[in-house]
Amino acid sequence: MVWKKRLRSSQYTFNSEKVFLVATQPSKSIYSYLQTTKLGLTQGEVQERQSIYGRNEVIHEQKKNPFILFIRTFINPFIGVLTGLAIISLLLDVLMAEPGEQEWTGVIIISSMVLFSAVLRFWQEWKANEATDSLMKMVKNTCLAKRAGEREEEIDITELVPGDIVYLAAGDMIPADIRIIDSKDLFISQASLTGESEPIEKFPEVQGQQFRKGSVIELDNICYMGSNVISGAAKGIVFETGNKTYLGTIAKSLVGHRATTAFDKGISKVSFLLIRFMLVMVPFVFFVNGFTKGDWFEAFIFAISVAVGLTPEMLPMIVTANLSKGAITMSKKKTIVKNLNAIQNFGAMDILCTDKTGTLTCDKIVLEKYINADGSDDNSKRILRHAYFNSYFQTGLRNLMDKAILSHVRELNLEHLKDDYTKVDEIPFDFTRRRMSVVIEDRQGKRQIITKGAVEEILDVCSYAEFNGQIHPLTDALKTKAQKISEEMNRQGMRVLAVSQKSFIEKDCNFAIEDEKEMVLIGYLAFLDPPKPSVAEAIEQLYTHGVVVKILSGDNDIVVKAIARQVGIDTSHSLSGLEVEEMDDTALKEAVKNTTLFSKLTPFQKTYIISLLQEQGNTVGFLGDGINDAGALRQSDIGISVDSAVDIAKESADIILLEKDLMVLEDGVLEGRKTFGNINKYIKMTASSNFGNMFSVMFASAFLPFLPMMPIHLLIQNLLYDISQTTIPFDRMDPEFLKKPRKWDASDLSRFMIYIGPISSIFDIITYLVMWYVFSCNTPEHQTLFQTGWFVEGLLSQTLIVHMIRTRKIPFIQSRATWPVMGLTLLVMAIGIIIPFTSFGRSIGLTALPLGYFLWLPGILLSYCILTQLVKSWYIRKFARWL
Repeated sequence: MVWKKRLRSSQYTFNSEKVFLVATQPSKSIYSYLQTTKLGLTQGEVQERQSIYGRNEVIHEQKKNPFILFIRTFINPFIGVLTGLAIISLLLDVLMAEPGEQEWTGVIIISSMVLFSAVLRFWQEWKANEATDSLMKMVKNTCLAKRAGEREEEIDITELVPGDIVYLAAGDMIPADIRIIDSKDLFISQASLTGESEPIEKFPEVQGQQFRKGSVIELDNICYMGSNVISGAAKGIVFETGNKTYLGTIAKSLVGHRATTAFDKGISKVSFLLIRFMLVMVPFVFFVNGFTKGDWFEAFIFAISVAVGLTPEMLPMIVTANLSKGAITMSKKKTIVKNLNAIQNFGAMDILCTDKTGTLTCDKIVLEKYINADGSDDNSKRILRHAYFNSYFQTGLRNLMDKAILSHVRELNLEHLKDDYTKVDEIPFDFTRRRMSVVIEDRQGKRQIITKGAVEEILDVCSYAEFNGQIHPLTDALKTKAQKISEEMNRQGMRVLAVSQKSFIEKDCNFAIEDEKEMVLIGYLAFLDPPKPSVAEAIEQLYTHGVVVKILSGDNDIVVKAIARQVGIDTSHSLSGLEVEEMDDTALKEAVKNTTLFSKLTPFQKTYIISLLQEQGNTVGFLGDGINDAGALRQSDIGISVDSAVDIAKESADIILLEKDLMVLEDGVLEGRKTFGNINKYIKMTASSNFGNMFSVMFASAFLPFLPMMPIHLLIQNLLYDISQTTIPFDRMDPEFLKKPRKWDASDLSRFMIYIGPISSIFDIITYLVMWYVFSCNTPEHQTLFQTGWFVEGLLSQTLIVHMIRTRKIPFIQSRATWPVMGLTLLVMAIGIIIPFTSFGRSIGLTALPLGYFLWLPGILLSYCILTQLVKSWYIRKFARWL
């Protein structure tokens, strides 16, 4: 299959073939196969292998150098163009200018925009990247190992090499990838690697398993670095260390450049589109003015000013300011935004893939129900009482179910029940018979044995069943009913234990397994890792806002479906990891479109499914908290994790939720769409306005005997317009805009520029005609008045475009901007009108306008607004686009 070849050819592919070979070697030859002995490696062999394999450490992200991070903030197509324009402006206006005629305005304006944008982004991302080397912390530990000529001793796990013999006990973390050669009741938790909450029993030999691709994590005699020993003990041989371990393979895929996100692709397309417009129009302006005016140097300076005017130099700053505001808003909701671009991707997200354990669920087993042997729940607290005595009085390792029982009793304030009983003896749990018993006695001397365990094993030792207050023989019909009750609860995603008891026991000590017989079945306990309280509502809200939710889990199909039903996710389309493995690329691409539940997935399958969804044009988010989720978090457009996640998951995520309330996902989606909307406003209004202005410049350059506006006028006009845009991050979006995911569309932007931009040119030309014929500004001697008239009209129409394009509704009437936007708009317009009457205006070549000009100006601006509204409404209907 094509995708499997891709994974195998990747440097990050885990060597499954080697693992299968190690697993299938018989015990008598495993030592020689792994080039070791029962006594362990000699010191010389250890040193030799350390030189070959290196330290037993997995690769991890190094803390970013602040200088490098700061330099990287300048790597942006627009910042590159602006930096180039600043250098040219410095050369022409300062270094090559005559003494006393140096003009710093252009250099200062452009440099300020570049520096402010870079510093703002650097500061936000540096604060977010303060994380330490979390992956190293996770595996920093010691283990018990045996080497030739020495007794077993604790060594740092970084010193382990292939061939080392290690010993495992309850509570240990697996220090490397290990082949088990001897074990007793060994149960391993692989939850962080696979998502399965239930411990897996491991043996020295495989238990008749069919070897197939995709099941490497399930091998009976292989333990993987990063998993934990829940109970039992074992001895094993290290066969893989460091980056070649299963964990190391995942870690390698997380280091370096991550996948290009939807935001990155979108902003790049928009940037290069605007740059292409500039590269076409600026030479045209240069040649037209050069040929018509005859002064090529003046034409060149004017063309550079046009380039500055056409380039939305505020774009990097506006984008960063919008994203920073979104990050600050989310931080107030106890959400850390590590990557600023993630805010916009939140709004563009149309598919959210999520792990199950710890994200949708509480990652905590709870006692969901306790019922009688016939399935009824009358007087069922009797079952709870017996289960409580069994869990409380045992002295072995309490498993998750025992803890759930004790916690439930504590919540009900029933802990006092134990005070009337004393413990006589116990028969410890073992994984062969899968049950355990305690013997207790009350104050009247009544002695009873209480046994709790797997349903099948409890039925094997029961001869009777108790329900409706009576004891009944345990017939085949009752056994069948018991199995059906258990299966039904299993289908609901619950794990079921049975409880039995036997009273009035004469024996007083030395109880053994043979005493577990002729017992009375009294009921069942059902346990569940329940969904978080906010999950169902959060998913409903995501669906309402156009976001499809898919579960990508390493857990089994029954549990995944049960959780999905509880939180409102469609369960009719599901795939297992094995089915995914057997599909070719074409079939899998089609299947992922409608499949909402994926179970028993490997980490690489999760990552690949996300990449397929992205190839189909989706913006994909991923919510996860385990080691097995790290690759998917990094591949997705927006990786979301929780504060309780493993360090490697938090390191890979873009956003971290500090609270378990998933309703913050809806807040993130809405905040992302607001951010996108405000960025999009700026791009469209600036691009169309600048395009219109340059169209006006080209027209005027072709017909006027003088420059329509001096270069300094263009720069000042551009600066004032840019200032009016600085409040856009604080603007609101229409509620209708927030209902669906929003994505970048460069083709729509170019079309929008072409349709909307020239509208301003119409009224610029009307202004030309008014200045030419009404105010007789038709000779070079009167060019100052002409330039001043267009300077004011151009600035005011540019500033008003903010309100025309910020909504699809009628501005000022059906939708109004926020007060910061309205206030700054009025202020800039007032400044633009006043400048020609000041000494500053005279110093830059402007002159006072006659009163009659202000009789024409309102009509021109009002007509401009009306025509823009009409064309805008037509554009929305024709192209079915939201602004």
